[in-house]
Amino acid sequence: MEHLEDIEDLLLSQIISPKERYARKKNVTVRPRDKFRNEEFKSTIEKIVISNIVPETQKIFLKTWGCSHNNSDSEYMAGQLASYGYRITQDKEEATLWLLNSCTVKNPSEDTFRNEIQTAQRMGKHVVLAGCVPQAAPKSEYLKEFSVVGVHQIDRVIEVVEETLKGHCVQLLQAKNRNGKRVAGPNLSLPKIRKNPLIEIIPINSGCLNACTYCKTKFSRADLVSYPVKDIIERAVRVFTEGVCEIWLTSEDTGTFGRDIGSSLPELLWKLIDVIPDGCMLRLGMTNPPYILEYLNEMAKILNHPKVYSFLHIPVQSGSDSVLADMKREYCLSDFEHIVDFLQYSVPGITIVTDIICGFPTETETDFEETMALCEKYRFPSLFINQFYPRPGTPAAKMQRIPPSLVKVRTKRLTEFFLSYEPYASKYAIGDQQTILVTEISFDKKYYVGHNKNYEQFLLPMKEGLLGKIVQVRVVAITKFSVLAEIAQDQKDWISCTNYTNSNVLQLPSERKITRNVAMYESYSKLLLFTVISCGVALLYRLLLLYSSIE
Repeated sequence: MEHLEDIEDLLLSQIISPKERYARKKNVTVRPRDKFRNEEFKSTIEKIVISNIVPETQKIFLKTWGCSHNNSDSEYMAGQLASYGYRITQDKEEATLWLLNSCTVKNPSEDTFRNEIQTAQRMGKHVVLAGCVPQAAPKSEYLKEFSVVGVHQIDRVIEVVEETLKGHCVQLLQAKNRNGKRVAGPNLSLPKIRKNPLIEIIPINSGCLNACTYCKTKFSRADLVSYPVKDIIERAVRVFTEGVCEIWLTSEDTGTFGRDIGSSLPELLWKLIDVIPDGCMLRLGMTNPPYILEYLNEMAKILNHPKVYSFLHIPVQSGSDSVLADMKREYCLSDFEHIVDFLQYSVPGITIVTDIICGFPTETETDFEETMALCEKYRFPSLFINQFYPRPGTPAAKMQRIPPSLVKVRTKRLTEFFLSYEPYASKYAIGDQQTILVTEISFDKKYYVGHNKNYEQFLLPMKEGLLGKIVQVRVVAITKFSVLAEIAQDQKDWISCTNYTNSNVLQLPSERKITRNVAMYESYSKLLLFTVISCGVALLYRLLLLYSSIE
């Protein structure tokens, strides 16, 4: 209404009253305005203005919880909204609408999600919900009054945002189908705004084949559906030309890729390796033990390839066969140990990280000791330790729980053990040299972050021109979680990704310029069209008022 009121004020300043205008004219009767007709036209104008919200005038705050798949979804949603004209901002207060992308794995993450919704309400913001929480439990009382874009419908986020800004509540939760078959998700060619311009997260499949008794993610992502190999390759080729120098493959379980379409993870990886430019790297996402066992020989060859990080995330969850059976994990401890032993032997220096759940309802003290023994045996460089959380609707939520105090004791004991050793100290000495790819900035903004072939973290002084480059570094200090290094003095050249350009380095989503000329043209065209329509409606409104007065 702001544009209309400005135009109204301009017109009123130019117009004299009908009585004044026709005071000296004969045979003209000035009648009172038709109040009903005036209110009707005013209502019509208001409807036109509300139904034509200009994207360029709206700012959207986007927050994400959870896995890299969720982060990829958020990047796709941000890209679509920005291409349409909406402005993505990191400032909560200046945003018109909050888009909250949730995770349903743990109770604390859902609690934080709920608190953020309440904060948005107190601030009077429009809210759109996304992610696994509303998808898995759409009938939850605190979600009913909000618009939702489901995990399978992120390509329709513009519609949901537009309707929400008009005051409507829209919930799109249905799965996508193509030719009668469910598809993995939206088209991979959609525009994106990457959180890190140098790293592309590519979802290769959605859902999984497991039925773990503690997990609620399957309620939202459902059974396995893989993207066609061709689509994934095309996406990779495209993003490398956009300045990306590192791609991450993500899903709920990358090891299951292709089982529904007659393909396999190794087949996909070999084809991806063929299109990775020099100076660029590939990182494989999480895979559960059952689905990598049959590919061990092939996976070892792939993880040894110079363009693939020698890194694998394999969640074991427990060191007890009894607990693994109650979790329905579909493997035993010896399977997991065989995988780790084989890969450590076949891929020198490989980094294997894992997850542990402490306090599963059937976990005894003996079971926990077996978990401790497993962690002591391998001394994993990264260990994700989680307390058991009973997620509503899961079989484990109905089991008799262990006293919370005991769960905390076990969690603390495992955490203290993990903090007691330094994995890098046994591998490196001061002065050692390593080759790393620099792709990030540390959380405290004091260092550049790079990774070597084994995906171990190196921190470097922030020197211009390092981002996106492969450099030779010298170790100067070693900590629990990283290696501090400096550029080797005798290094003459840096290696950069063939298609890398400095133009998009360190652009935050709120600062990122939309470079698609067509999108910009369409956005400005909409703004111009809206302005013309508003002016026309206002003029027509004034003329009709004058006409009614003359009558």
